[in-house]
Amino acid sequence: MPGDSRAAGTPHSRPSSSEEPPGLEDRELLLAAAYVSDAQYNRNVPFETSPQAIRLYHFYNHWTMRAATYFFIWVDLALALFEEPAVFPLPFLVTSIAEVLCLTAFFGRLVHFAKVTPQKVFWKDTKNICVMVTIVLTLIDLVIYASLEAVNIRGVRWSRALRPVFLINFPESRQIRRAFRSIRNTLPDILYVFLLFLFSMMIFSLMALKLFGDRDLRTVEGSPYFTNILDIAFELYVLVTTANSPDVMMPAYELNWWYSLYFIAYIIINTYIFMSVFLAVVYNNYRKHLKNEIHTLAYLKRHKMTEAFNILKVKVGTEFVVKEARWRRLVKVVAPGISSSHLELLLRISDEGQTGHVDKMNFLRLADLLNIRVVAINIKKHPLETWMPRVYQSSTSLLVQKMVQHRIFVWVYDVIILINAIFIALDEKDSLISYAEWLFLSLYIIEILLKLYTYEPSAYFGRKQFWNWMLSVLFLPALFLVSETSFYPRFRVIVTTLINIGPTMLTFGGLVLVVYYAFAIIGMEAFHGKVHFLDPSSGSPDAAVCGNPALKDSAFARGRYCKNNFNDLASSLVLLTELTVVNQCFALLADGFALATHQAAKLYFIGFHVVVVILIVNIFIAFILEAFFVAYSLEKSEVETAIEKKIQELGVGVQEEDMKDGGLIDHVDTKDSGFSADEGGNKKRDLRGLYFRIASKKYKTVDTLLQQMFESEIAPEGKDPSLEEILNFSPKKLNFGNSA
Repeated sequence: MPGDSRAAGTPHSRPSSSEEPPGLEDRELLLAAAYVSDAQYNRNVPFETSPQAIRLYHFYNHWTMRAATYFFIWVDLALALFEEPAVFPLPFLVTSIAEVLCLTAFFGRLVHFAKVTPQKVFWKDTKNICVMVTIVLTLIDLVIYASLEAVNIRGVRWSRALRPVFLINFPESRQIRRAFRSIRNTLPDILYVFLLFLFSMMIFSLMALKLFGDRDLRTVEGSPYFTNILDIAFELYVLVTTANSPDVMMPAYELNWWYSLYFIAYIIINTYIFMSVFLAVVYNNYRKHLKNEIHTLAYLKRHKMTEAFNILKVKVGTEFVVKEARWRRLVKVVAPGISSSHLELLLRISDEGQTGHVDKMNFLRLADLLNIRVVAINIKKHPLETWMPRVYQSSTSLLVQKMVQHRIFVWVYDVIILINAIFIALDEKDSLISYAEWLFLSLYIIEILLKLYTYEPSAYFGRKQFWNWMLSVLFLPALFLVSETSFYPRFRVIVTTLINIGPTMLTFGGLVLVVYYAFAIIGMEAFHGKVHFLDPSSGSPDAAVCGNPALKDSAFARGRYCKNNFNDLASSLVLLTELTVVNQCFALLADGFALATHQAAKLYFIGFHVVVVILIVNIFIAFILEAFFVAYSLEKSEVETAIEKKIQELGVGVQEEDMKDGGLIDHVDTKDSGFSADEGGNKKRDLRGLYFRIASKKYKTVDTLLQQMFESEIAPEGKDPSLEEILNFSPKKLNFGNSA
């Protein structure tokens, strides 16, 4: 074992305990913990298995190292705010030193990765090559730009558009990288649809040239109408976005009513049919490739857990198992912050028969068990019950508590809120309406006091009871309306579902950020200084033409779009956001910058629309819908069900109905109180002490939700493809649906 440098994934044989040299058990435990941690967080990083490499790998995955990497990535991206053209100008020396520091941090992270990864794997990994090439190109660009600055020649910082490469290609950003990879794999599939769309658009362009080219028609600006095939193609492309509708049709429509049929046919075919087909084809193929990747991750997770089991297993009787002591140590290494109560709960689930060891089937579930969020609930006595037990436990007091806990109490206040909403919409100057507001406010205060009387205060003001805090502090009916209506059962499910798919939305947010940043940098280099905003009150004649005489009498200048420019990063990102919404801005901005520079500038705007609106936004909308439907109708997984069953068997479980008011008591006590509840499982109605429940539909990682989406299509354990098939997987080589 000493000096072993096999890559992760290589079959690992373990000597008998009598032959183990000192320290061997600790090294094996660290290696097994690395496999389990990778399986838990769905990392697919091949690493060396020598003792030094394993320790370096654990350090590589430490949260401080990941946080430092993200810090330097964001600093590097934020430099565009301070570089010329800048929002907050800083000397070139300052920004260049900051960029060199960021590049040094990236290089150090890369060297660290090279120390834990087999050399052959490291140099074949495209991510590493991309990072190294980007570092070299950035340094070359810095040297060239600095040299030109020294002789007062303005250069072009072309390497700035490459900065998102660092965000994409470090292992920490695997979600964004997976999204990009799936989009890349989707492109060939949608290319044929896009070519068919272009063919349809060109046919309509030729028809427009024949129909209107010789009729001497003029636009509102006085320019010739549909006389140039390229201009016609651009206008018809913009019409697909509806940005220039109905303006583009009006000259022909004014000439003859029948010409409107041409535009109606074009809109039906290209805007509605082709764009809908785009959405269907883009998402169908994207989902197919994403599903294949998730299947690969699921099989790799199972493979890593099997490797960890093989490292720690010992033979007991006729089967191989992992001893309880080793299992405990493993969990403590993988999840150092786990409480002893939570650890004991997981052990009871994994060692159902209390045999003192964990078999292979239960061991393979450990990564999933660690990903299930178990909430510890410390149900305490109400202070009034301690101070004056007779009064608090009297029949009248119990009746009040029962009334507040009943669903009708919530329904009554829901009706009050709706009535309050109607009164808010009425005329406040009416004295009756004004007095009614005081009545509603009094009712809300009464509700808060009743809930404080019924529920233990630390639970009512728990760290997750945001709306209780807000209502108690502000007493604003409007806020109360928003907060309380979310407790309608279906509204609460919708809000919870939106929160659950939040990480998925953030993944696409990162994807959009990368594209926005690259297009913003390109736009700044191409269009910087071509359009300026000048205060109209300054009296400058250039204010009416946005600082560019070429824009005189243009719709861009007349519409006062001068602030829509590429003169700094913030303005560029705002402009790109407007383009994403499309509306009228697309045509006006494209035409404006084409007049200020060259007609070829329209290609920039078309390219942005194709990449962001047609491709990424369509995928984003469709995927969020899919994730929402899955999360909305999600049943508990097999692992969650096993945890919940064991919690109830141990008598330390609390159901939703036992948690007063459907979840008000959610106070997490970090103290380890053990399993002090009735082991017989006889649950009392008056719960006290430390209990557990599943935080249903909560996910630690995006992969957990994604795997849930495709869980039914993953082959059961024991029918996995080989490791070689998994690592060389592609839709053409292997279909996981048939591999079983």
